[in-house]
Amino acid sequence: MKTKEIFFIGLTLFSMFFGAGNLIFPPFLGMEAGTSFVPAMLGFIVTGVGLPFLVLAAVLLVKGGAQELAGRVHPLFGTIFIAIIYLSIGPFLAIPRNANVAFEMSVKPFTGTSSTVTLFIFTLVFFSLVYAVSLNPSKMVNYMGRFITPTLLVAIGVLCVVALSHLDGALSAPTEKYETGAFFKGFIEGYATMDALAALAFGIVILSAIHSQGVTEKRAVMKYTLASGLVAGAALAFVYVAIGFTGAKMGSEGSFENGTAILADTASMFLGSSGTVLLGIIFTLACFTTCVGLTIACGHYFEQLSPKLTYKFIVTAVTLVSLLVANMGLNQIISVSVPFLVTAYPLTIVLVVLSFMTKKRKVYAGAMLLTGLVALCDGLKAFGVSLSGLQPVFDALPFSSLGLSWVVPAVCGACMGLIWDQTKPTHTPPVSKAA
Repeated sequence: MKTKEIFFIGLTLFSMFFGAGNLIFPPFLGMEAGTSFVPAMLGFIVTGVGLPFLVLAAVLLVKGGAQELAGRVHPLFGTIFIAIIYLSIGPFLAIPRNANVAFEMSVKPFTGTSSTVTLFIFTLVFFSLVYAVSLNPSKMVNYMGRFITPTLLVAIGVLCVVALSHLDGALSAPTEKYETGAFFKGFIEGYATMDALAALAFGIVILSAIHSQGVTEKRAVMKYTLASGLVAGAALAFVYVAIGFTGAKMGSEGSFENGTAILADTASMFLGSSGTVLLGIIFTLACFTTCVGLTIACGHYFEQLSPKLTYKFIVTAVTLVSLLVANMGLNQIISVSVPFLVTAYPLTIVLVVLSFMTKKRKVYAGAMLLTGLVALCDGLKAFGVSLSGLQPVFDALPFSSLGLSWVVPAVCGACMGLIWDQTKPTHTPPVSKAA
């Protein structure tokens, strides 16, 4: 493959990762972190950039991909866990969330309302375009890598350069949340991008793009995938720092409810109505490319999982379900996504870390079991479910105040699994008697 092709595949991968959450959370983190911006952003980049590409590498190292990796716990667990991940980053959470954010930023500023009719018309047009592009995955690199992503990066660059050239105030003091442990707070915020979960799905899409270039030898595929991943990772880190620092500088201009408000005020403050249009373009392109990537990934996965289902049928189903869920509204979608991410991310992190350390099934089972129990408790807590007497026990776990209460149980579970594996009875073949 030529360097140019690797570069465009890298931009395609960037565009698939870079969606609504990637735009919303960095500027809000920057505003809240203030003078603690550097450690907070480093933590965010670890889970927002480093972890997704660690997941991508882990998936590539396993012959059967993400399902085979999760299947090291148990084959049934592998099928159920990965199917849930695909459905969550697909039609039930991530895709509808992106469509809603695109609507909020590109249509609502000009209509002043968010009526159900207006939302339905927008999402109908939006998902019609997603459907049309997703039906031709072989042309994805041309659509996204060569045209859409460069436009998106230029638009983000213009907004950040203009804003930072005018914002010369000092960074404000960090909010109470970031006064201590800023790195770990940023680390947890990186969950919200959903990119580590998406990486479990995008591996199959990038492999298809590389195979379409005539590359099939395993070592070459690994080489080109990681090279394109470096391109995507560098672009993601650069954009996170740029919009995050913009949010940090905007902290001196007032308080904002979320990252969307920060970017909206930034655009209108320095570019007027043109800035509102520019921001609408940025959000729509970012959300569109992510929706396309996720739809294609779901199509490939469920086609392999059930060969009786055609790729076109799955893409049609994913698009229609996404359209219906998107019309439930952004707040309802977000209220469900946060508890799910708090539960799913620790399991994904433990699964990926173990993939580089061992293939022993009992180690996976022990680590995932204890991690899952703690992560489920944290997820229910985030959903507002009270566990009464059990909650103080989980809150007493090490690193609980940092949102990492699952770490020690994961290590203990892995050690228990290793001991279990080492103490298994050995079968001694009978000694044959001489004739």
